[in-house]
Amino acid sequence: MAGPVNKDATSPPVEQNIGLGILLMVLAAGLSTGLSASAKWLLTEIAMPLFQVVALRYAVHFTMAVVLFVPRHGPGVFRSNAPGQLLLRSMFLVMATILNFLALKFLPLTLTTTIMFAGPIVINVLAVPMLGERIGGHRIVAVIAGFIGVLVVVQPGSAAFQPAALFSVGAVIAASLYYIMTRKLAGVDSNASIQLWSSGLATLCFLPFSIPVWIWPDATVGYLVVVSMGLFGALSHIASTAAHRVAEASILAPFSYAQIITATAVGVTVFGEQLDMVTYVGCGVIVMSGIYIWWREGKGTTAHSNH
Repeated sequence: MAGPVNKDATSPPVEQNIGLGILLMVLAAGLSTGLSASAKWLLTEIAMPLFQVVALRYAVHFTMAVVLFVPRHGPGVFRSNAPGQLLLRSMFLVMATILNFLALKFLPLTLTTTIMFAGPIVINVLAVPMLGERIGGHRIVAVIAGFIGVLVVVQPGSAAFQPAALFSVGAVIAASLYYIMTRKLAGVDSNASIQLWSSGLATLCFLPFSIPVWIWPDATVGYLVVVSMGLFGALSHIASTAAHRVAEASILAPFSYAQIITATAVGVTVFGEQLDMVTYVGCGVIVMSGIYIWWREGKGTTAHSNH
């Protein structure tokens, strides 16, 4: 899911262009769906091993980041001012990817996307002990409503419950920890260093485990999907970063939920998925809770700046 980025992407925009920002955010949401759909296709259609899919996803991303950033910034772009925190952030990102890909192997794309929308709710909870932030009564109510929405979607204890949904829940928690670490690193390391470290470390970690079980696609389309997966992941982050440079985060946040439209469309047309009304009701609760939380954050930031 297209989400928060580091501070050099969320600092006050250099030039306000709300229309362009919204367009880029919707594009980021669509690209994020492309990443998930590509991974799901590789895992289910050609039974590519999980670690290989993860390694390839980040190898293409790392290659693209090297091409984009090293010529502009030189080898020094690999240096970090907080390597320990950057390593921990990268590990949370890898965990989120693994768990999300595991969920995609067994669950409909729309369902995993819906559960991932609980990210802003989990981030608000984790920000209290990890960042020392305080949340007021309104946001507490929104958080509780969001978790109820997750329970409606997951349906624990019912005949419709799918244990693989727990992979998605774990992915949400890991991704939220990743975003918390992104906040802690705001202004400490550049966007270029963060991208190179995250994608490079993930590639180094999983490539050795992938080689013994490596499966080559038996058709050209398989190679195209592999390349597309990495490009979708990298371009989604770039589009989200560019959006936050020309428009405020509080304006852009609701448009990241466009991903539910793209995920539903791809799920139905590519994978033949059909979801029940309960899932869409739960999705609506989660989305409204997330939008309200972001609205309250934006309102709080505005009030603080006026003082």
